[in-house]
Amino acid sequence: MQTLKFDWNPITGIDIFGNFKLHFYSLMWVIAFILGWYIMKRIFNKEKIALKYLDPLFIYTVVATMLGARLGHVLFYQSELISQDFFSIFLPFKFKGGVEFTGFQGLASHGAAIGVIIGLYLYRRKYNYKSLLWILDRVVISVASGAVFIRIGNFINSEIIGKVTDSALGVRFIQDQYYKSQITQLTGIKNTKKAYAAVTDNSKFVELLEKVPYRHPSQLYESFCYIFVFIILWYFYSKTKKNEQTGFLFGLFLVLLWTVRFFIEFSKEPQGDEYINWFALNTGQWLSIPFILIGLYFMFVYKPKTPVK
Repeated sequence: MQTLKFDWNPITGIDIFGNFKLHFYSLMWVIAFILGWYIMKRIFNKEKIALKYLDPLFIYTVVATMLGARLGHVLFYQSELISQDFFSIFLPFKFKGGVEFTGFQGLASHGAAIGVIIGLYLYRRKYNYKSLLWILDRVVISVASGAVFIRIGNFINSEIIGKVTDSALGVRFIQDQYYKSQITQLTGIKNTKKAYAAVTDNSKFVELLEKVPYRHPSQLYESFCYIFVFIILWYFYSKTKKNEQTGFLFGLFLVLLWTVRFFIEFSKEPQGDEYINWFALNTGQWLSIPFILIGLYFMFVYKPKTPVK
């Protein structure tokens, strides 16, 4: 069965001016954050929490997520940037070999998770209306919904691709196989967008396509699974008494999300230069295991020492 196989060679953004481009990946982040804000607003209204706390929560979460995700990627997967192109870690530009606007590329979900926890700890110190775990129990619902769109953004960018497969779900990621410089050289077309289009639209370049293997669309697998993570969290929050058990929803989120990540990693290609492979498990899987164990602790062991405010 090959009816579901297809070639993936989209435009990844809209050119605005010069080297500045509005990336669809960035739009997915915007959608994720806006949706998360609306979910938290609904939760605040449901539990009669003053909405004056909502916007600061949003700002802390956004900054902590982006900073944590970026630093996590650098530390876990691309530490050479620290010595080779330090300012590109914090700015949406590449400076090595000339200044180029790239957007914020290279974001690790493990780093984002750590960043959010630290960010919300700092938020709770300033806005003392509920416990940190009460906030985490509810923020993770928004995070789960946002993760769906982040992985769609990865698919649009042809990044975090899967391993080669003969399955009916295989996708040929044209833009991952050929870098910009390669595709312009192979086609003889200087305009990158037109060069990529030529690979799929011109019969002259059919042989180039034949060299591109079909791969698992791991980003879509993960995005689809996160829909169910969100649904399960929302069910336990809105339909059961588990929302009153401090830390349970936070723990459930950690177990569900990182279990999904653990198993999806089997279909992914290694990421970054800092790739490890111990006992047939890769970097992403080893980083996921502690989150799963912490989640089980909060679900079944943790008991708050003081009453929740």
